[in-house]
Amino acid sequence: MGRVEGKVAFITGAARGQGRSHAVRLAEEGADIIGVDVCRDIPTIGYPMATPDDLKETARLVEKLGRRMVTAEADVREPAQLRAALERGIAELGGLHVVVAQAGVAGMKGEPPMQAWADVIDIDLIGTVNTIHAALPHLSEGASVIATGSTAAMMDTSKVDKPGADPGGMAYVHAKRALSAYIHDLATNLAPRMIRANAVHPTNCDTDMLQSEPMYRSFRPDLEHPTRQDAEPAFHVQQAMPIPYIEPLDISNMVLFLASDEARYVTGMQMRVDAGGYLKWYGFHI
Repeated sequence: MGRVEGKVAFITGAARGQGRSHAVRLAEEGADIIGVDVCRDIPTIGYPMATPDDLKETARLVEKLGRRMVTAEADVREPAQLRAALERGIAELGGLHVVVAQAGVAGMKGEPPMQAWADVIDIDLIGTVNTIHAALPHLSEGASVIATGSTAAMMDTSKVDKPGADPGGMAYVHAKRALSAYIHDLATNLAPRMIRANAVHPTNCDTDMLQSEPMYRSFRPDLEHPTRQDAEPAFHVQQAMPIPYIEPLDISNMVLFLASDEARYVTGMQMRVDAGGYLKWYGFHI
């Protein structure tokens, strides 16, 4: 019997990257999936978004494991789209037990800069809240809410060299930081109802978001047009362990734990999967 056998998980950003990895890993352990993704490009984000075919491929991988998946192209900035997708999925799959608010974008070097700020806040923060709020009426005792944060939420930005130089990048930090506080307070209010809420904070993760020209420029600002080969040595700066990045599966295994009954008394946590990034940058804190 799988670790999430018989559960239904609602996953945003499910078409590729971490979202696809979470869908497949939960399906491997017995869950059925309701998966959504915007499946279209966003002008201020300097790398391509997932496509409808990507979302179909996630569904194919889930169904190959003998599990069911209901998909929808939905924008987390639009609560009505989320509610419609979720309600259709619940009607087909019979319930809702796990929420994985994964959808997010990185707006580094986004143009125009203040629109990049707004888009990242709207997707990474408000979109996460929209996802969870759409799900809350359907959750009952034993349910698990999981939001994807980032070790960027723990960065000290008090000494930014050039304030205002990259609003899209700073919006990512702010959104993940605010999300962390939201999950803490949400968990406090869900605890008496025996529903759990936790955040997972990845370090660099080998997805299309990391492997993108805007991210390469962020890690190698000394070069006009850095490549992956240029940027990858710089990726090591984020982690205490001598690696450039982690894999989506590393995050999915944490998501699986939090979704499972093994974590039935784990709530209000900020779970870092960061190869020691926090140890490197923030030292020892109680």
